[in-house]
Amino acid sequence: MSVDVVVVPTGTANLASVLAGLRRAGAIPRLSELAQDVAEAPGLVLPGVGALEAAMQRLIELDLVSVLRQRFLDGKPSLAVCLGLQLLAEESEESPGIPALKVFPGKVARFSDSLRVPQMGWNQVSPAPGCRFLRPGWAYFANSYRLESVPEGWAGATTTYGDDFVAALERGSVLACQFHPELSGAWGRELLSRWVDGVRQGGQ
Repeated sequence: MSVDVVVVPTGTANLASVLAGLRRAGAIPRLSELAQDVAEAPGLVLPGVGALEAAMQRLIELDLVSVLRQRFLDGKPSLAVCLGLQLLAEESEESPGIPALKVFPGKVARFSDSLRVPQMGWNQVSPAPGCRFLRPGWAYFANSYRLESVPEGWAGATTTYGDDFVAALERGSVLACQFHPELSGAWGRELLSRWVDGVRQGGQ
């Protein structure tokens, strides 16, 4: 049985690959800018690439900041991808003075100046015990900024580029990935399928 998943068009995402990845995982994805859809959808995806300031400005224009924050805080089945994960933090060094969604405490930081950015390629993902969706494997990353540690109350996976950083976070039916599961081959497809299965089960 397919499941309805709403994808929020942040204006800073490659939506074609996200939509295709969700379809391969058994979802019926659709784009929506409506607050009611964001609040009530069985599953929701917050994608994004590029700058946090541009994405937040788009969410403000759509009047989606409060409803998105509340959905993630309530633990409704939701997936954040790449910049989407960074939007869940309090702020980012990329966009000083611009508040993010503040779902969890923490500031997103730029990689060390000694590293080439953006990092673009495959990194090993190492989940902590107790993760529901995440499994060990290799994922495709394209990022210049990262969350340095797993927030309290969340389970997570780490990877390494120069130093360790957060590859993904989980809490209940919420999954947030710094990498691109839709571009991460069979491993990413299986991850998306597990999340879609969770949506299908009503977040149980």
